[in-house]
Amino acid sequence: MRNDDRPPSKSQKKREMNALQDLGSRLLEFSAEALERIDMPEDLKRAVREAKAMKSHEAKRRQMQFIGALIRQADPEPIRRALELKDQGQLQDARAFQRLEIWRDGLLAGNADTAKDILAACPDADMKRLERLTTEARREKEKNLPPKAFRALFRALRDLAPEG
Repeated sequence: MRNDDRPPSKSQKKREMNALQDLGSRLLEFSAEALERIDMPEDLKRAVREAKAMKSHEAKRRQMQFIGALIRQADPEPIRRALELKDQGQLQDARAFQRLEIWRDGLLAGNADTAKDILAACPDADMKRLERLTTEARREKEKNLPPKAFRALFRALRDLAPEG
């Protein structure tokens, strides 16, 4: 008998059930509105909403097992796609945040290329305002003052940055 003809082992079935239960636990990350947009059975949505409201660890654990069982009966692909899109969005948000930090730190360090990068990405940027905020942020740091202008510089960069 070939390997491909054998039914899945008990261990393999358990791994698959645990993977679906983990998929179900990731559903708790979604807001109520986002959960409604996922193509899945209504009883599964209801079970996730109930799990989100539970305080008892043991009750939530049992509910997660129940959610795993409901996912086994449903098509898990729409859930996987929704989680992939959510993860991609978070990755894009993190990259955009990092780019803003790099711009801010470059301006504070006096890097001339940073201003060019900002103007290339945001031609309408008010560079005079950014220069003023940069100068104020440097002064704050020198005098050990609270980082009011430092934060204002970051907000100004965030406001002018294109999405993505």
